[in-house]
Amino acid sequence: MAVERAVIPLVLMVLLYSSPGVQCFFERISCTISSDCNCDFKPNIRGLEWDLYKNLYGQHLAQDIVSEEVANFLQKESPDRPLVLSFHGGSGTGKTLVSSMLGRHLYGTAMGSPYIHQFVPTLHFPSPDRIQQYRLELKDWVQGNVTACARSIFIFDEMENMPPGVIDILKPFLGPSHTVFGTNYRKAIYIFISTIGEEVIHRMALETRQAGKEREEIRLVDLEDAISHAVFNNSRSGFFHSSIIQEKLLTSFVPFLPLGRCHVERCARRELCQRGECQRTDVVEAVGGAIVYMPEQGQHFSSKGCKSVPAKVNLFL
Repeated sequence: MAVERAVIPLVLMVLLYSSPGVQCFFERISCTISSDCNCDFKPNIRGLEWDLYKNLYGQHLAQDIVSEEVANFLQKESPDRPLVLSFHGGSGTGKTLVSSMLGRHLYGTAMGSPYIHQFVPTLHFPSPDRIQQYRLELKDWVQGNVTACARSIFIFDEMENMPPGVIDILKPFLGPSHTVFGTNYRKAIYIFISTIGEEVIHRMALETRQAGKEREEIRLVDLEDAISHAVFNNSRSGFFHSSIIQEKLLTSFVPFLPLGRCHVERCARRELCQRGECQRTDVVEAVGGAIVYMPEQGQHFSSKGCKSVPAKVNLFL
């Protein structure tokens, strides 16, 4: 009889723990007390590399930097600092696409994981008069979520709209210290996305083309100092006079080059294939011809990358 009474609670515990909600509860408790917790982190580095090279067009720098930095970071069981990448380039060049790829290949979902946190300044930090409040809220949010999950990913979109001064509250989280506020944060990933710096990137792409060189000859070393200077000195930048830039706490800048017509047409072809219309080469050509290109003399690059491609496909399909 005593054995039977002992078995019943045990069965109940097994049934309870098999519930997804209860599993998540116990997992969160485990993550809170252990800096080794990886949550539901399931990195697929080969899948990420394949996705980058198959579906990101005209961006050899982004393909190489992102795949290499992520692979190097995840090879270390105990990284000495978090991975901090800053994406820069014009609209529609693939910055948001790559951040989605990271979510998909590190957590199995583009943006649906509770451990991927996305911030949009116009939504989360809309008022320049509340910078101190935003700083405190952001620090508490990052600290709480890294404590709950060491492998948290934080994505800061539209950094050109971020009130200067807010992002500097993250400085203690981005350096090489072992712990911050009692939490080991060095397994976290931070992604910043901005159009600031697109002018210097476009200029380099144009000069390379005018010199008769291939865009693939452009190297990161040709651009990183100019991008750093642009984001640090632009009063519209969330990194305006930021100590994060001064102290070189970014792992790497990631330039996204302007796209030409051939890249736009590849975007159109992909969009058509997703709709089961791969054979419509007429639509591909029509979309390529309907995009606005720049500069006025030469018209080498799409003014909005591939951003308007889905709408153009709807128009011509």
